[in-house]
Amino acid sequence: MQEWAIPKERILTVITDNGSNMVAAFKHTTAEETSSDSEDDSPGSTMESDSESVTEDQRYHHVDMEMDRTPCVVHTIQLVVHMLQKETSVKRVLNKARSVVKLFRKSSVATQRVLDQCGLIVVNDCPTRWSSTFSMVTRLLTVKDAVCQIASDMGWDGLLTSEWQKLSSIQDLLLPFAEHTKTLQSDTSSMSLVVPALFDLLSHLTDFAESTRYRDLATLAEKMRANLNQRFTCFLDSADEKFSPLAAAACFVNPTVCEILVNVDVADGNIPELLKQAEDYVVKCTFPHTRQEVDQSEEDAEEEVIEEPEAAPSSKQPVFRFLSKTSTTSIRQQIIKYKEELSHPITEDTGTDFWLEKSDSFYHSLKPLALDLLAMPASQAFAERVFSITGDLTRGRRNRGRVTLERSAFLKMNREK
Repeated sequence: MQEWAIPKERILTVITDNGSNMVAAFKHTTAEETSSDSEDDSPGSTMESDSESVTEDQRYHHVDMEMDRTPCVVHTIQLVVHMLQKETSVKRVLNKARSVVKLFRKSSVATQRVLDQCGLIVVNDCPTRWSSTFSMVTRLLTVKDAVCQIASDMGWDGLLTSEWQKLSSIQDLLLPFAEHTKTLQSDTSSMSLVVPALFDLLSHLTDFAESTRYRDLATLAEKMRANLNQRFTCFLDSADEKFSPLAAAACFVNPTVCEILVNVDVADGNIPELLKQAEDYVVKCTFPHTRQEVDQSEEDAEEEVIEEPEAAPSSKQPVFRFLSKTSTTSIRQQIIKYKEELSHPITEDTGTDFWLEKSDSFYHSLKPLALDLLAMPASQAFAERVFSITGDLTRGRRNRGRVTLERSAFLKMNREK
């Protein structure tokens, strides 16, 4: 297999654009490539590129641990939902419901009769479409009376009364998963909603296992809860070796979410520990940045004193008075002030609106970090959806389109539903 040498300019470009998580992928070069590059490059260019590379490494050094790959939350939640297919008794009922749906969708007469009576038709599920099983069950329960009557007239085997009741319980089990999937897959939701959504799902599964009268569904709910805990231990268990405080920190800086967790006595003991880890994460992310600037200013001051020991201090004042005022509040003081504001009602609709209205002079360290954390999406589904749409718009059958691809994708994504 032929090996390709990657130019150093390309390496620096990728590092600059994507951060330190791409550095490791481009550092696995062979000794021959390194020697050949060093022979071709001039000494001056080599020193310059090495210094730029070191600068980028130092820039992202303090967040190497937090820049590890974070799993797509919605994809992982759907893996928990797919456990329905592993429970034999539940799968049997779902398969029978699918057979009824297929009979109706294959018959234009039955479909038209359901449409005339209810204004709706039955929908089938798709293994690759999120919440499709929930949608199939919900629609089937909505048109239940019409389906039973039409199936009886057509001489088809329908669902028994006990099976309809079990389908209703399955709908109750899947409802919170469908709601959180719809919220988290949107491009307007951020990582700050992940931790509350996970705690809500865990609480729902616990309550469902205790309240349902079906033993198999109770067992399934307990298995789903254990699986959910296992898959998201990197977000919920601070004692885990792969724990990342990123999601907890995003939740902490979102006042519309955090005010409930701070002011309400929560029974779950994990929440106070997660908030503590979030505070430490915020301090750690801002401290190296501030410390580096302070060290650099001290070094510059020492050099000035050594080079010009007899220089008189300048008496010139800044043009604007506020330029001479530098904030001395530490990140801990900013966090304390922020938590005090959480004790009052939050009037802003979103966490981004809250931080945009805050003063840059006091929250000089916390505000930029909070806006960055709130900008992180909870799922990569929206980006993948854009890729799929642009792929469909560039197929051969649409090669005579006169509208640009960007405009076509925009119209497709923003059409009224």
